[in-house]
Amino acid sequence: MAVTVRPLRDRDFFPWLDLFAGYCSFYEVEVTDEKALRVWSWISDKNHELGGAAAHDDDGNLVGFVHYREVPHTLTARRGLFLDDIYVKPEGRNAGVGHALMAFAQVYARENDLSTIELVTKPDNKEAQKLYDALGARTEWLTYEIEV
Repeated sequence: MAVTVRPLRDRDFFPWLDLFAGYCSFYEVEVTDEKALRVWSWISDKNHELGGAAAHDDDGNLVGFVHYREVPHTLTARRGLFLDDIYVKPEGRNAGVGHALMAFAQVYARENDLSTIELVTKPDNKEAQKLYDALGARTEWLTYEIEV
């Protein structure tokens, strides 16, 4: 499968929505119309920090996405790229889609003079970890989440 990746466009909403529903299902999180519309509004708003790109197959069908945002790193006085979400349809896994999405992120980071790419994943997401391990190193930092 040949894959191309480009920034998401307004006309991508419905194919993206299908992928977003699959992403939420993968992580066993409910997807609602309100949630999906809010996330899409962030991605499509050029003034919002969240951006997104989609991977397309030979027929132009969306087969994966990555959502990203720039983040400041105070210890280095540099900026990095944080990948909030990466998702590939089951039929696109192990077919180069994840690599293509990560390559897009790397090019974006270089073009925007960003120092690192960071992401988190669940400990049981072994397939994704194979890709991330091939591209980078696990950090010694622990991630915490505090409900407010």
